[in-house]
Amino acid sequence: MEFRQVGVLGAGNIGIGVVTDLVLHGITAVVVDISGAILERAQAGVLENVRVVPLLSKTLPRITKDEALQRMIFTTDLEDVATCDFIIENVTEDWEVKRPVYEKLDRIMPEEVCFGVNTSCLSITQIASATRRPANVVGIHLMNPVHLKPTVEVIRGFHTSDRTMDTLLQLFSRLHKEAITVEDLPGFVSNRISHLFMNEAAFVLQDNVATAEQIDQIFKKCFSHKMGPLETADLIGLDTVMRSLDVLYESYHDPKYRCCPLLRKLVHAGHLGRKTGQGFHVYPQAHSTGSGHAQEMKREIKPTNPPVALPRATVAGPVLEETRK
Repeated sequence: MEFRQVGVLGAGNIGIGVVTDLVLHGITAVVVDISGAILERAQAGVLENVRVVPLLSKTLPRITKDEALQRMIFTTDLEDVATCDFIIENVTEDWEVKRPVYEKLDRIMPEEVCFGVNTSCLSITQIASATRRPANVVGIHLMNPVHLKPTVEVIRGFHTSDRTMDTLLQLFSRLHKEAITVEDLPGFVSNRISHLFMNEAAFVLQDNVATAEQIDQIFKKCFSHKMGPLETADLIGLDTVMRSLDVLYESYHDPKYRCCPLLRKLVHAGHLGRKTGQGFHVYPQAHSTGSGHAQEMKREIKPTNPPVALPRATVAGPVLEETRK
């Protein structure tokens, strides 16, 4: 299958990485989010990734800024993805947020187009139930930074067809990524294990057994991990980690998945990790604003935002609006 355009819904940290990967490999990304401000940050993030790729990877393609700009279309109108060959959805890890997105996608997209659900916890089978094409829905758990990770955890839902799996594998082949396919239960493999690790590290910090730096150093120096558990949580985003733990707890009703109170407190304080400049650790280079925190918290479909104007952006009626619980 020829992938000329791929729709990318959600332009946060993961979305920026997805767009970077696509444009590096010659695929045009139609990027949808709730406001021009978010899309401007996403464009800047992609261009920065493209600039530093030669320093971080010996194998990824090198492209110019102009080439990257020619392969990105920014919009606040979900209907602008109607001509895309595949959809990668990255909106908030919340069923009530994702469901209306898929209901509208199902109305907009041609019947043969497949949807890749980027989620770390939510049931692919449940998400597919929001569409009339459950066979065309597949889970893709992308890790940050997306363009530097050679492997993806792929989740096959109850109805996911062989054709959908083949289509996704063709896309990953184009991106030079390996897929490890697992079955559909909340948290899959990676989050059921990794979030226990990060959550328990937060409990160790809360109990004053060690500092955040000491906890991470033990795992880096004693176990040769590239990152410690608290650094990893900061990279993912503490709000995302908290939501994932809540999904795991609600799904299995197992107390081992209860979210550490300190972790939840940091999220409520707006300290979400690297993206806000502070989490378990402090990141002076990050530029954080209160509105940035709000934009990470929840997104849903509602046509009230003004249109945006960015290079190659198609300006039409907006779709995604942020609300706060």
